[in-house]
Amino acid sequence: MNDIEFARHLAAGAGKILKDLRNEGALDGKALGAEGDLRANAWLMPEVARHRPDDGVLSEETKDTDVRLGKSRVWIIDPLDGTREYGEGRDDWAVHVGLAVDGRATVGAVALPGLDLVLDSGAPVALQPMAQKPRMLVSRTRPARESVLVAEKIDGELVGMGSAGAKAMAVVRGEAEIYLHSGGQYEWDNCAPVAVAEAAGLHVSRIDGSALVYNNADTYLPDLLICRKEWAETVLAAVAQIGD
Repeated sequence: MNDIEFARHLAAGAGKILKDLRNEGALDGKALGAEGDLRANAWLMPEVARHRPDDGVLSEETKDTDVRLGKSRVWIIDPLDGTREYGEGRDDWAVHVGLAVDGRATVGAVALPGLDLVLDSGAPVALQPMAQKPRMLVSRTRPARESVLVAEKIDGELVGMGSAGAKAMAVVRGEAEIYLHSGGQYEWDNCAPVAVAEAAGLHVSRIDGSALVYNNADTYLPDLLICRKEWAETVLAAVAQIGD
């Protein structure tokens, strides 16, 4: 398998494990989310070790070490993004499998098992026509202050959604124009979605316009912007005005 095929294999396989677990009906809520994280990760990590033994790995559910810092190629994985939504029986959760090469998100696969979809950076989705009034995706439970203020400045419509991956893929799939997040994330929250979004022709950056860099010693990545290129300059300018 090449890297894209392998990323799809990992994302789809973990997604099936998670769907099967939820369909068993033995657990729900936080207990289901916790068990889902464990089971998906328990399958993913040996798969990476078996098929890509020389690569580094960073997974949300595995204790991090500094070994990956000496690697050019690092798989960055979130076995279950949107644990709350998964536990509540919703569809807006995801599995993220990204490959960073020399700090850049180069390969990604994002599974949306609730929708029976896997999107990857090797087969970009054709972008759909944009809505006249920009739709901006935000957390359904805690929209970031900057997102709310930017939406007001550009006359945008806020759309609440769960998982970061689900929100990013909603822009890829034409369900929204903008995903602006400033409430704090980690590398596994956006590496795979960024790779898929960039391959589809979307703008991806930090909210100050700088590049997203991966495989850092500190895995905290506080903000990002994924949007249609037509909106990038306007959104970045609005963020800058809020900060002034």
